[in-house]
Amino acid sequence: MNAQQTSNGHANAALDNAAQVSLVQPTQLTTRQYASRGTWASLRGEITLYMTNDMGRNGYYDQKPIAELMGEMAGVVDPECVLAVGDIHHFNGVASLQDPLWLTNYEWVYSHPDLMIDWFPVCGNHEYRGNTQAFLDYGKVSRRWIMPAKYYTKIFDHKGTTVRVVFLDTTPLIDSYRKNTETYPDACKENREKQLAWLDSTLKNAKEDWVIVVGHHPIYAYTEKKESERLDMQKYLLPVLHRYNNVDIYACGHIHNFQHIQKKGDPIDYVVNSSSSLARPVKPIDGTVFCSSDDGYSIFTVDKKQLRMSMIDKDGNIIHQIVKNK
Repeated sequence: MNAQQTSNGHANAALDNAAQVSLVQPTQLTTRQYASRGTWASLRGEITLYMTNDMGRNGYYDQKPIAELMGEMAGVVDPECVLAVGDIHHFNGVASLQDPLWLTNYEWVYSHPDLMIDWFPVCGNHEYRGNTQAFLDYGKVSRRWIMPAKYYTKIFDHKGTTVRVVFLDTTPLIDSYRKNTETYPDACKENREKQLAWLDSTLKNAKEDWVIVVGHHPIYAYTEKKESERLDMQKYLLPVLHRYNNVDIYACGHIHNFQHIQKKGDPIDYVVNSSSSLARPVKPIDGTVFCSSDDGYSIFTVDKKQLRMSMIDKDGNIIHQIVKNK
């Protein structure tokens, strides 16, 4: 498969300084038996992409079992990469490239051999509580961490089937984060208008079979979080997503449950991917097609004429699918 990206690549370096931290690696879990395993092969397409987010809890709650499930399933569906859509590190992000949270939240948890693939991350609001430059620079330490910028795009191409994934940095799009300089010191430093202009240009020139846009924050969702977050996303981001009528799915995290929302007259499917460690309750809102308080992750299955996004619970069951046909 030939994958193209808007960057100059990334540095390949050993996990040197972080490896010197005096910590004990968690015990490897025994391989589980999944009753739904026979259905997994249906998730493999010309291009297959994982999506995970809101998982960084030092392996606790369901993070480690879900990570093991992701590895087991990867051996069947052969994902090209993992889209890591924010809050890889909960609470206060990371302090530096040597922060031990890189080990306890990421390296030791996602250690399955079939997860030694490219990871394409974006910052979540919790990363903005810490050192966002260290989050960006981690590719200098880990060869699987590919983050050329805080927002970027990547094209996957397999035998003429193409999908463009657009990775957004949504925290600086929201006024409440920009104004709270004590808790989110880096948010106001990012140029919101510059990112939106870049997105406009990227979508204007997108000619791929499918276009998926991902960012940490939702445009529409049931949540007890501040409504102003969604209103800002609708105000600043939504007009650009609609401008060229070529965005198929906007997928996000942040809310810690699964939600699939469709708005009347709007061709975009709005999807909230659940936390890969600790879920929260959910209920339907206007436009809800499906919602679930399960935790888990999602898989994009891409073929020339069909795009599927499958929600996977912590037991490996396919609990909902968004299907788009051409």
